[in-house]
Amino acid sequence: MSQSKLWDDVDDYFTTHLAPEDDVLRAAQRDSEAAGLPSIAVTAPQGKLLQLLAQIQGARTILELGTLGGYSTIWLARALPADGRLVSLEYSPVNAEVATRNIARAGLDKIAEVRVGPALESLPQLADENPPPFDLVFIDADKGNNPHYVEWALKLTSAGSLIVVDNVVRGGRVADPGNPAADVQGTRTALELIGRHPRLSATAIQTVGTKGYDGFALARVLP
Repeated sequence: MSQSKLWDDVDDYFTTHLAPEDDVLRAAQRDSEAAGLPSIAVTAPQGKLLQLLAQIQGARTILELGTLGGYSTIWLARALPADGRLVSLEYSPVNAEVATRNIARAGLDKIAEVRVGPALESLPQLADENPPPFDLVFIDADKGNNPHYVEWALKLTSAGSLIVVDNVVRGGRVADPGNPAADVQGTRTALELIGRHPRLSATAIQTVGTKGYDGFALARVLP
């Protein structure tokens, strides 16, 4: 058995027993694929992890950067109370349209909203609305801008908030300081910013699974 096949089998086992998908989640995946969206959404176990983190936080407000087809949005929004709020920022109008339909089918359109446009334009607009601090921020957008996203996350959160940065391993390339790729340099800069920032306590975890070799960073905002 190949290593990747083994990882797939383990993920399938975890999904079956710990993070089973319902019809809504499966439909979100199916419709995203039918619309030609890239197959880069979080897996079911990863979605369940995000949901658990939000629940452990007692989150009432969540900010997501990178909606894609809304699969992770659904997992996160389901952790919120009925009067909770999730704002998801998506660059692509096509992705946002698919995600909006998926979120509505999940019955979460009163809680979750998708805003279309470059996140670095949407974030200042969101800040101008002076929203309550977000309890959890999930960063899963273009990796070259990760440092800017972390900085904005700090502006839009308060002590005790949680910041999750996805896909930080880059297939192991993140360890190579000489790699010129924007995704690598953006991720390295973000991680180093997190590591030295006096208001953040953080770690990063390597993972394997259906999405291959990857990982995420987890940071708690300090007083």
